[in-house]
Amino acid sequence: MKFIDEATIIVEAGKGGNGCVSFRREKYIPKGGPDGGDGGDGGSVFLVVDNDLNTLADFRFQRNYQASNGKGGSSANCTGAGGDDLYIKVPAGTLVKDADTQELMGDLSEVGKVLKVAQGGFHGLGNTRFKSSTNQAPRQCKPGTPGEKRTLSLELQVLADVGLLGLPNAGKSTFIRSVSNAKPKVADYPFTTLYPNLGVVGLDGNRSFVIADIPGLIEGASEGAGLGHQFLRHLSRTGLLLHIVDIAPLDGETNPAHEVIKIAKELEKYSDSLANQPRWLVLNKLDLLQEEEREKTCEEIINTLDWKAPYFKISAINSNGTKELCTAIMNFLEDGRESEANEDRNYTP
Repeated sequence: MKFIDEATIIVEAGKGGNGCVSFRREKYIPKGGPDGGDGGDGGSVFLVVDNDLNTLADFRFQRNYQASNGKGGSSANCTGAGGDDLYIKVPAGTLVKDADTQELMGDLSEVGKVLKVAQGGFHGLGNTRFKSSTNQAPRQCKPGTPGEKRTLSLELQVLADVGLLGLPNAGKSTFIRSVSNAKPKVADYPFTTLYPNLGVVGLDGNRSFVIADIPGLIEGASEGAGLGHQFLRHLSRTGLLLHIVDIAPLDGETNPAHEVIKIAKELEKYSDSLANQPRWLVLNKLDLLQEEEREKTCEEIINTLDWKAPYFKISAINSNGTKELCTAIMNFLEDGRESEANEDRNYTP
């Protein structure tokens, strides 16, 4: 199935049922008075997170959604039936915006979370409601109100703890295949990854984290060049970025350190918050160099960048160094979660 991470849908809540004008007519009961009942409320429209979905692909086939209308009131003070609410399933990580105003209506990041996006119309009033001492035979009623109608923009941001970034063919897909259960396409040409892939990395003691691989970035990605810009949003929820670097590019002329700088600039252009996320350097494809050349190349990259954050040297294709890297990632994420828990406990409103 094609990965779809954006969709536009139209939702319309149900109209409220009209009130009824009716008078009680029974044998031996003269002047029975008004007995018109109220209408029923229209159904509302809700979005609900479903853990079984991971794309917005279903919205390619259906874009219009409407809840049912409320029924009209009837005689004998009978109230009309309310319209059924409509629940639309979306994947976890869906941002919901009003397409006309660009107002953020909700962030559906938790399984089971429900968001009302269109309020159903309210019921109309029957003529019984208008009875008074001065108006004992009212012939007026009130119609139900229309339900809300909205055009919604849905944007999916995948939920992952760790995000991979780097140039095409840096070895991101090979890395995620090596450390997780994900099986993205791997080939010896650029842009083999066309949409995000998620993998669960499991460690000893039931410890695990989720890692996301997006298409490779190139210079100009923040302006829309290549495929990476379209999917950079998927890295915004991650707690750690792994910058995968090919230390032995095939052309022999590309400077890995300069490419790291280019990608960092693209992150800054796209989003300050994304550029300021913790980012580790992962020097990949050690297997393509001799040991002496390997150490020299890695040292040159680190010195050129004046890199202060953690960095790791691996060969993803044969899993050399990947276990140590994953353990370090797990420890980093657990420390972050513990710090957040302590802040929550110490918070005093």
